[in-house]
Amino acid sequence: MATAPYTIRLDDSLKRALEAEAALEDRPPAQLAVQAIRAMIEARQAKRTAIEAALAEAEAGRFISQDAMMAWVDSWDTGDESPPPGADILPDA
Repeated sequence: MATAPYTIRLDDSLKRALEAEAALEDRPPAQLAVQAIRAMIEARQAKRTAIEAALAEAEAGRFISQDAMMAWVDSWDTGDESPPPGADILPDA
């Protein structure tokens, strides 16, 4: 994979924290910065994908009712936890 230089400005405290963390891991600070940027971008892309999937499901008119969701949540930590509910509000067929 090709790489290209990219310059960013960090405030002094963030720069010191990055350098300290890099020293603890015996890695260059730039390597940790790249790893952090990659993780942030992947998390944002995953969030965007989840939102788009939820919007598509909502546009299809499929929802989980509050009663079904609350029954599931109430089953948590009971020893007989229910599986996550499926859509029980469906568009008119």
